[in-house]
Amino acid sequence: MVQMIIDFHTHTHHSYDSIMNPATILKLAKKRGLDGIVICDHNTIKGGIEAFSLNKDPNFIVIIGAEIYTDAGDVTGIFLTKEITARTFNEVVKEIKAQGGKTILNHPYKGHDLTKVDFSQIDFIEGYNSRLSKKDNEKAVALAKKHNIPIIAGSDSHLYNEIANCKTQITDLNKMKILKCEYKKSKHINITISQYIKAFKRRDIAIAISATIIHFKHLINYQ
Repeated sequence: MVQMIIDFHTHTHHSYDSIMNPATILKLAKKRGLDGIVICDHNTIKGGIEAFSLNKDPNFIVIIGAEIYTDAGDVTGIFLTKEITARTFNEVVKEIKAQGGKTILNHPYKGHDLTKVDFSQIDFIEGYNSRLSKKDNEKAVALAKKHNIPIIAGSDSHLYNEIANCKTQITDLNKMKILKCEYKKSKHINITISQYIKAFKRRDIAIAISATIIHFKHLINYQ
C-alpha cells in the first residue's frame, strides 16, 4: 500500500495575493516532507500547469487545480486539464466533473453561503486550513462528518513559510483514501502580507489600509 503526504492548498504568483514561484514551491515542498502538492490558484490553472511542467521528480506529484469563486463561496477543482469558466456553484461543479476532476469545499465557514452548496457534489471538505482559527476548523470538521464527506488539510499557503503547514496522508491517488491530517497554524502576519500583495497587484490602497487595521485589531485581541 503506497502512502503519500500531500498539501491540498497552495497558491503561486498566478493568484492575485501571492508572489510565490512554482520552482521554489516544489523545492520547499519536497524539503518539508511532502510527496505531492495541489496548486490551486484563484480562478486559474496556470500555476498548476507551470508547476507540473517544472516537476522532473518521478517520486513527487503535482496536482493541477484551481480555487474558483462561486455564488456559494470558493470551490476547488483538482485533477484539472483546462480552465473553469463558470462562476455559479452548480455550473462550476459540472465543469470540474466533466474533466474527471474532484471537488473540494474550501474553508466552508469563510466567505460561504452553505445554503447554496449541494453537498452531494462535494468530494472533500477542507477540515483543516492553516490560516483559520481552531474554532473554524472544528466547525468544518463537524460539517464534513455531518455529511459523511472525507476531510483533507490544506495550508492555503500564499507565502513560502506556509508551505506544508497542513499535510494530508493518503493511499491510492486515484481513490484518494484519507488516512490522517496534520495542522499547524499560520501566523496572522502572513495573511496581512498577502493582502498587501493583493493591494499592490490591484493598485488599491484601500485593501492595504483595511489589512493594516485588521492586523492591529488582531494584535490587540491577542494580547
